[in-house]
Formats: sequence, structure tokens, C-alpha cells
Amino acid sequence: MQIPMFTVDAFTNRPFSGNPAAVCLLENDLDEDLHQKIATEMNLSETAFIRKLKPGDDFTKSSCFGLRWFTPASEVPLCGHATLASAAVLFHVQKNTNSVLTFMTLSGELKARQVKDHIVLDLPLYTAYPQELKEVEELIKAAVGDMIVQDIRYSPDTKKLLVRLSDTYDRSVLENLKVNVQHFLSADKTGKLKGLILTVKGNPGGKGHDFYSRYFAPWVGILEDPVTGSAHAVLSSYWLEQLGKKEMLAFQCSRRGGELKISVRGDGRVDIAGQTAVMLKGNLTF
Repeated sequence: MQIPMFTVDAFTNRPFSGNPAAVCLLENDLDEDLHQKIATEMNLSETAFIRKLKPGDDFTKSSCFGLRWFTPASEVPLCGHATLASAAVLFHVQKNTNSVLTFMTLSGELKARQVKDHIVLDLPLYTAYPQELKEVEELIKAAVGDMIVQDIRYSPDTKKLLVRLSDTYDRSVLENLKVNVQHFLSADKTGKLKGLILTVKGNPGGKGHDFYSRYFAPWVGILEDPVTGSAHAVLSSYWLEQLGKKEMLAFQCSRRGGELKISVRGDGRVDIAGQTAVMLKGNLTF
């Protein structure tokens, strides 16, 4: 069997930065167990599978496709950067002729459109609610040690914990923080987490980024994810509340790093825009 395979760096326009995702184009249905085997083989934070929904569909001309995402360990309900990568493969490699693409996913319908040199994703907006410290104190201690924590929120829809560090810290403090992710699983006593977001306020009054973040998800086999669209579906809601801004510029300051343009809409959704760099084109043969 041969499956067209691509790797794409998402949320960047420079190779070797942003968040790499593998993208598979499925001409025919794939045995269920092969999705996970391929994702484990690719060993990237996400492998996306684009599938045709009905006979006669065409990757160049059709506008609606199925989309699933797998980490090396499990399937996930939402992945922003692999959706961005999937749209890039269809728009830029397959030369899809539609202005808007629709993906049928575990998180409902997601849309992607081209706006100049960016691809804009239409994602759900998730609220994070106040979280009692005592329930997650050991986990936070494992993540940030004795650093000052300003706010703690939990998003039940995404099972992500958001930890805002004190405004006395800047981007460099977050970037230089040494995080021992291996301790997270034993430190988490809640049984309800799939990811941990660390975030600090940026410089909203200037021309810089409105906020910064890092994201860790050992619960699904990812120690640190370079740039995370699904985390920003939570961060967008939080920082809208904190800053009172619907248009924001964010930067996820992992080692690779990536920038996201955010536009919170009035219908409970958020537009997250990013650039891409297609790195590899080939076939998976087995």
C-alpha cells in the first residue's frame, strides 16, 4: 500500500520552526489500527489523516473532507496545528480550488480559508473556569517550582489546566523555565487532565505579543508541544476576558516557537491564523 505523506511546519513561515505535523491523504478507507501505527511510526506530536467522504471526491476540487488526528500514543479530539498543516497540503500542494475547506472532525465542523499569506482556522472557543489550588498544587509545584502563580483555570471541554504566572515575569522567564514533564503524571491527582498550559501576559499596549505560552501533554504522549492551536482555543477565551481584546497576537515560546493571530468572534468560536512551510513530500509504503 502507498499513502501520500507530507510533513508541514505549522504556525511559522520558516523551515525547522513552528510545529511539525505529518499529513496523510487517504484515497480509500484505512484499517482502524493502522492510523495509530502510522502516527507512532511518524513520531511527531500529531499525524493527520484526510479522507474523502464519498466516491468521486477529489483532493483538488472537493471542499469537504474527513479529518482525524493521532499523537504517537492516542487519537485526540482537536488539533489546531495539524489542521493548519492539512489545509496547507490541500491549498498549496494539491492546489485545491476552493476558497474555504470544511473538515468533519470529532470536534464538529472546522473550516480553513486562505487570507493572503496566512491560513485561518475556524475553531471552537473554550472557556476555562477557576480551579482550586489544593487539587492541583502538587502538579503546579512540579511544573513551576516556587514561581508565583497569578491565576489557575480549568477547561472541562478540553481537559486542559491553564496556569498564569505572575505579571512580574516576562517572556524570557517562561522560555528559560526548565520543566520536568516526567513528573507530571505522578503529580496529577485529579485524573481529569490531558494538558497543561503555562502562560504570561505580554505587552498588549505596544506592538509586541499580547501573551506567551508553553504547552505540555504527557497524558497523550507529548512532553512539550511546540505550537498548539487547541491550547489557544482556551487561551483566546482567557485573555479576551483579561485584556478585553478580541484581536490578539500570541507567541508559543517553545524551543521551535510559533506565532498565532487570534480573532475572537461573537458566535462562540475563534479564528486562529498562521503560516506554514511544507517540508517533505513522499509516499508511505507498506
